[in-house]
Amino acid sequence: MTEHTVAPAAGFNLRSGVGLALVGALILTPDALFMRLSGMDGLQMLGWRGICMGTVFLIAWALTSADRVGDLIRLGAGSAILIVLCQAANAVLFPLGIAAAPVAPVLIGVATAPIWSAILARVLHGEPTSRTTWLAIAVVLAALLYAVTDKGDAGLNAAALTGLACGLGVAVALALNFVTLRHHPRLPLLLAIGLGALAAGIVGWTATGPAYMMDGTVWAILVCGIAILPLSFFALSQASRHTAAANVGLLMLLETVLGPLWVWLVLGETPGTRMLTGGAVVVGALALYLVHGHRRRA
Repeated sequence: MTEHTVAPAAGFNLRSGVGLALVGALILTPDALFMRLSGMDGLQMLGWRGICMGTVFLIAWALTSADRVGDLIRLGAGSAILIVLCQAANAVLFPLGIAAAPVAPVLIGVATAPIWSAILARVLHGEPTSRTTWLAIAVVLAALLYAVTDKGDAGLNAAALTGLACGLGVAVALALNFVTLRHHPRLPLLLAIGLGALAAGIVGWTATGPAYMMDGTVWAILVCGIAILPLSFFALSQASRHTAAANVGLLMLLETVLGPLWVWLVLGETPGTRMLTGGAVVVGALALYLVHGHRRRA
C-alpha cells in the first residue's frame, strides 16, 4: 500500500473506526468544562495544553514506533507537515476561543467540521460533493447566523463572533487533519500531532512567561493536557484511518451537545435561547446529512 492509497472500509475497519471515534468524542466532551475550571486566559491554556499533549504524544511515539528513522524521514513529506500545522492551528484557536467567548458559539463553529471534510475531500482528492452537501452547508450557515444575532445578552457581540470564528477555524483544521490522515495512512500520527501540539504550547508558554503560568487552577488544565486531549485526539485521528472523515465528524457533534451541558450543570453558564436553537439546527442538519450519506453509500 502506497502512502496515497486509502485503506479499504471493510466491515471490521468500519466498526473499529466508528467505535474509536465514539470513544474519542465522549472523552472530549468535558474539555471545555475543565478549561473553564482552570480560570486561565487563552495563552496560558495554550501553553499548558500544548506542552502536555505534545509531550505525551512524543513519549508514546518513542515507546511504540517500530521505525523511528523512517518516521522522521516521512515527517519531511508535505502531508506530514500539513498535519503538524493543522494540529498547531487547532491547539491555538480552541483555547483562545474558549477564553474569549461563551462555550456555545465556539462549539457550534467546531460542529461544522463534517461539512469542511466533504469540501476538502472534494478539492484535494476529487471526491464528489453532492447537492445534499451544498444544501447542508446553506442550512448550517443560516443557523450559525441566527445563533449569533440574538439581541439579548448572548447575542451579536465581539465575544460571540470571536468564539464562532475560532470554532470555525478549529473545524477547518480538524477536517483537513482527518482527510489528510485518511489518504496518507503511513504518516507517523503520534509524531506529527505531538510536534504540532508542542510547537503551539511553546508559543503559549513564551507569550505568557513562566512567572504567570502557575496562575489559576493548574490541576484542571493538566487534566485536559495529560488525559482528555491525548486520548481523544489519538482515538479520533486513528479512527479517520478506518472510516470516512464524515463519520468521525458526526460523532464529534457529541461535543457540541454535551460540552455546553457540562458547563451549564457545573458552572451555570447558560447559552442564550437563539444560541441553543441555532446550535440544535446545526447539529440536526449535520446529523441528517451524514445519516443520508451513509444510507446512500449503503
